[in-house]
Amino acid sequence: MEITTQEGLLGPLLLARSAIDRSATLRGDAEWLKQAWADGASRVVVVDDGQALVRRDGDEAALVLLPTAEAPEGERYLLGVDVDGVVYFAVSASLEGVTHGDSFNRIVAPLAPAALQQGQAVAAGLRQVGSLLGDLDAGLLVYAVALEAWHSTHEFCPRCGSHTEVRAGGHVRVCPRDGSQHFPRVDPAVIMLVHDDEDRCLLARGPQWPEGRLSVLAGFVEPGESLEHAVAREVVEEVGVHVVDPRYLGSQPWPFPRSLMLGFFARATTTELVPDLEEIAEARWFSRAELLAALESGEVRLPSEVSIARRLIETWYGGPLTGDW
Repeated sequence: MEITTQEGLLGPLLLARSAIDRSATLRGDAEWLKQAWADGASRVVVVDDGQALVRRDGDEAALVLLPTAEAPEGERYLLGVDVDGVVYFAVSASLEGVTHGDSFNRIVAPLAPAALQQGQAVAAGLRQVGSLLGDLDAGLLVYAVALEAWHSTHEFCPRCGSHTEVRAGGHVRVCPRDGSQHFPRVDPAVIMLVHDDEDRCLLARGPQWPEGRLSVLAGFVEPGESLEHAVAREVVEEVGVHVVDPRYLGSQPWPFPRSLMLGFFARATTTELVPDLEEIAEARWFSRAELLAALESGEVRLPSEVSIARRLIETWYGGPLTGDW
């Protein structure tokens, strides 16, 4: 099975791409996993606290994928098999030393291809390079980062506190004391562009963000709650606006550390803004002309193009916008 760039109502969602079969039926086959690791064609992405090594590849970037024989020691996670039969693993380990003496820098700011010298290795995360990677590499890195984040916080059994063991190619942890199994989880979160009957959109910023950094509203789905109810609840809680007609548009993994963002449009039936100041520092309505003018003047900046928030805003606007965070 090959899955490539997700193209839907929101256009390409850059962190929702993949070009591998996750091969779930092979995860429990210890002999197959052993043979796959010994195969010289198999490749490994080393992930270290959400970062991996990348190199410039023309106008884009590519993951530094190691043969298994050159991979450092660390927890192994099976990522899957591509259409050519190449098996991919992730290893959770320090990036120091994996380039055999090649120097590399850690990137913490947005990265453009021009910032990379050809062949130079840099350690970067999805926010920096997600838009520069191809379908295969983007899917591998999202998967590896998500698994690493889950494993790093689930080393111990929640029932008895025993140290758990990694099984099934990194897709389950088992408690050796009580035999309980623990599987990687994702946290569903709704993210919604609210528009009113005057065809304005609502943008806001959290108190931790600097002035001018605006986005759409979002929040986690609560236990026993539908996605549609979560959309309505979060909007009224955060800005005091009532909405109806939530319309689902698409989803994207957001492994920071383990969210799944479910994108919606919703229509406002009230427009008075009453922000919850613990969650929202400011909220504003924008027409298309007002938003474009604010972006061109530098008054407003939008989330990066790897985010579903940016796709929701551009879908409402009707085309690409500039002015990244």
